[in-house]
Amino acid sequence: MRWVWLVIGVLLVLSGIVWTLQGLDLLGQSGGMNGQQLWAFIGPVTAVVGVLLILLGLRRPTDR
Repeated sequence: MRWVWLVIGVLLVLSGIVWTLQGLDLLGQSGGMNGQQLWAFIGPVTAVVGVLLILLGLRRPTDR
């Protein structure tokens, strides 16, 4: 079960980074979430939740 938290955490961190960059309009794409300030807020929050899940996965004792 430990690896599930790690995988979900990594995916959330990566999603949060992409969403932040899109919200700040730094990816050079057009439309969608690009330039939307809401995603510049949601992205870092998502990334922080991902980091917390990674830490949870690293601190949990191994399942037996």
